[in-house]
Amino acid sequence: MLSALPGVLFDGVAYGSLLFLISIGLSVTLGLMNFINLAHGAFAMVGGYACVVATLRYGLPFGVALVVAFAVAAIAGGVLERVLYRRLYGRSPLDQVLFTIGLTFMSIAAATWVFGSGQQPVRLPDTLLGQTRILGVDVGIYRLFLIAIVFALASGLALLVTRTRFGARIRASVDDARTAAGLGIDVERVFSVTFTLGSGLAGLGGALGIDVLGLDPTFPLKYMVYFLLVVVVGGAGTIVGTLCAAMVLGIFDVAGKYYVPWAGAFVIYALMVALLLLFPRGLLRRIR
Repeated sequence: MLSALPGVLFDGVAYGSLLFLISIGLSVTLGLMNFINLAHGAFAMVGGYACVVATLRYGLPFGVALVVAFAVAAIAGGVLERVLYRRLYGRSPLDQVLFTIGLTFMSIAAATWVFGSGQQPVRLPDTLLGQTRILGVDVGIYRLFLIAIVFALASGLALLVTRTRFGARIRASVDDARTAAGLGIDVERVFSVTFTLGSGLAGLGGALGIDVLGLDPTFPLKYMVYFLLVVVVGGAGTIVGTLCAAMVLGIFDVAGKYYVPWAGAFVIYALMVALLLLFPRGLLRRIR
């Protein structure tokens, strides 16, 4: 069993990378915009289906399909934010939860009607297939690709939020929207761009995760709890905390399924309880 540990750890990091990529948008909207968006997984599903259509129906290369997935999910998020979500900013958490969970069920019904209820395939390029050997351990090339993408994106997002003028505007708009508006910041535009970016990242994660997580109309509900766990354990609004939580939860989930398959999902929930008892505000506080 110990001989399999390096492979389990690697698969756990790859799985955690996907959880981070999809969850980071939810972390931003929940932690920085104070909005509970339980329909976040629906945007990941939209990106996944956009990737499937782009590669299988139109024959686009996988790299181009990822860009399409990001763009389609971002556009969907931007339109819904302007038409629907904006009306619920500042409303009670119950209103936000009821609205977004209803939107989740609507997206499931729409995906079932358009694509059917079965799992969707994905066509990966030959360069991402197979395995390679690193430090004596055989690792999947595609999973290595996932890890590289996610850590590059995490670094870029951390710089965007903490080191740029736009990041400062996000934090100012959240801390005191009225004062920020008085200083000339277009708060509605900042929130709209932030929500659009988070939706696009979810769509990118959904596309990248087809080969690992699968894709069917129940995707938004199937992984909703996992996305929430990552955000709550890591600390809403912090990129580094979300990344750490995704890695920890991903590794323990994969290790639990490999070493104690009879326990099912109990391992991940027990870990969540332990982490929240130790870090009730999340692993890291929100970035300001």
